[in-house]
Amino acid sequence: MRIEQDFLPYLRKPSHALLAIPVALIVVITAVDQLVPEDIHLSPLLVVAPAVTAYFANAWTTALIGLLAVGAQAYIGWRFDVLTTRNVLVQILALAVLSAMVVFFCVVRERRSRQLARMRTIAEATQHALLWPLPDQLGCVRIAVLYLASEDDAQIGGDLYAATTTETGTRIMIGDVRGKGLPAIGEAALLISAFREATHQHATLPTLATALEQSVTRNLAHLGRTAEAEERFVTALLVEIPDEDNITQVISCGHPPPLLLSSNGAGTVALHPALPLGVGGLGPADNSVDVFSFEPGDTLLLYTDGVIETRDADGTFYPLAERAAQWADDSPEELVRLLRHDLMAHAGGRLDDDAAVIALRRTHYGRRDQTPAAAP
Repeated sequence: MRIEQDFLPYLRKPSHALLAIPVALIVVITAVDQLVPEDIHLSPLLVVAPAVTAYFANAWTTALIGLLAVGAQAYIGWRFDVLTTRNVLVQILALAVLSAMVVFFCVVRERRSRQLARMRTIAEATQHALLWPLPDQLGCVRIAVLYLASEDDAQIGGDLYAATTTETGTRIMIGDVRGKGLPAIGEAALLISAFREATHQHATLPTLATALEQSVTRNLAHLGRTAEAEERFVTALLVEIPDEDNITQVISCGHPPPLLLSSNGAGTVALHPALPLGVGGLGPADNSVDVFSFEPGDTLLLYTDGVIETRDADGTFYPLAERAAQWADDSPEELVRLLRHDLMAHAGGRLDDDAAVIALRRTHYGRRDQTPAAAP
């Protein structure tokens, strides 16, 4: 599938340099066939020309090369004055049939490539509709996001994130729906929509977490029953970064703790996690708020368990804290780029679960006029 997508531009407009290959094959085979002894026949090799063309060109171009190959076969028969013999006529017919089959498979391949292109467009539209792109700068933090879906040709799955500014600071949510890939999108959409609405209606993180719990519990039943319907839940991490203070608040609803990269090194923020959303109808008193110092120049990494539970060929989990500490001085954009490359190398090029990372670099205290006022 990936190869077809990479060659999609060639399917629409074949390169003249590549077209020279099948044409040269036809010319060379035709010329050499006339030079070798009469008992040696190279003309059956002409079928290679349309077969090679179908790899990079469209159906019309492949058909043209097939027609040239049939013409070369006929020319060879005419050159040796055997054009009307049964053997040569059968060879011409066979070459025409094989060329037609190549063209047919080329048409099928083109149709499938167009379908893949449409699927990619739909996946991108779905991702932008659900996971709105976060700005590079939001409030007092610089942001970079990494999202890797486990499903082939999908750009979104069960991991989720959202962020917005309030009157006093910046709020970020990262979460992970039980399950992975496309079936989890509905539950991810539910929580993101609830966060976007509730975050501006609740002054504190505990009340916000309670509102999200109520929304998830109330709406999960409307998503339809599955084999795992009785075990639906969402882990989530809510972070509030004040504009005028270094004390950052965080609530973990069964989600992995963030990683803080500072001048003192890399360390996991100590949390007292509550139950995941959708499990027990928790109230504000059940959500423990943890605090830590987040100074300008520090980087906070929020991530889903798809990152830290990725295994290599030997079954070793990905050492996120160790790897991220090496790039603590890099910008958030460079940090997530390096993490992406390193994580995929650790996984052998394919993830078994969705994975998301948000890198937050505190840049200053207070608001700035050029800083975006809101985000998804």
